[in-house]
Amino acid sequence: MGIKERKERHKEDLKQLILDTAKSLFTKYGYEATSIRKIAAEIEFSPTTIYLYYKDKSDIIYALHQEGFKLMAQKFSALVNVEHPFERLKAMGKTYMQFALENSDFYELMFIMKEPLEFLDSCGDKQAQEGWPEGYNTFNSLLMTIEDCQRAGYFKGHEPRVFALMVWSTMHGLCSLTVHGHLGHMAKSHNFFENGVEALEAAFGSFVRLLEGVK
Repeated sequence: MGIKERKERHKEDLKQLILDTAKSLFTKYGYEATSIRKIAAEIEFSPTTIYLYYKDKSDIIYALHQEGFKLMAQKFSALVNVEHPFERLKAMGKTYMQFALENSDFYELMFIMKEPLEFLDSCGDKQAQEGWPEGYNTFNSLLMTIEDCQRAGYFKGHEPRVFALMVWSTMHGLCSLTVHGHLGHMAKSHNFFENGVEALEAAFGSFVRLLEGVK
């Protein structure tokens, strides 16, 4: 590896270190309580070094937001091979749950924290004018599966975009309650289940049966 390649590798490694450290601090202390100075101190570099790669912390949190959606897209990419649309919809739900449980820090940044979208709204470029590109792409894959289900005889009479919103918002509600511990606390206090994951899986099973009956 030559000098140029080593410098480029060092640059990319440092950028990833900044992102990983910021993600940890954002989820532990919150966005407002995390400063560029705090991130810099954690990685033992000067704040000036961070500004070489990111203009401010809103730039950092949006970069993390994008990284999370790329990871989610990788998880969903295999589902295109599921031929039956309703089975694909079920697989999407399971994959969404698995992603939320295994990547709760990214899930927080992608679907709960408001700062990434505020950053996008503040941009004046073409990307900002187009809305929320990462969320749009993910939602569009759900929408297309809903439309495939309708062609197979499911969800007839329902506007597909509204129905897709209902499916997503239900899954998000279940996952966010689980990630934040509320579902597990409620389930245990009422002697339903031992933990939030068991409650999540049971609730998802009931939701699937409800969807299956919507003809």
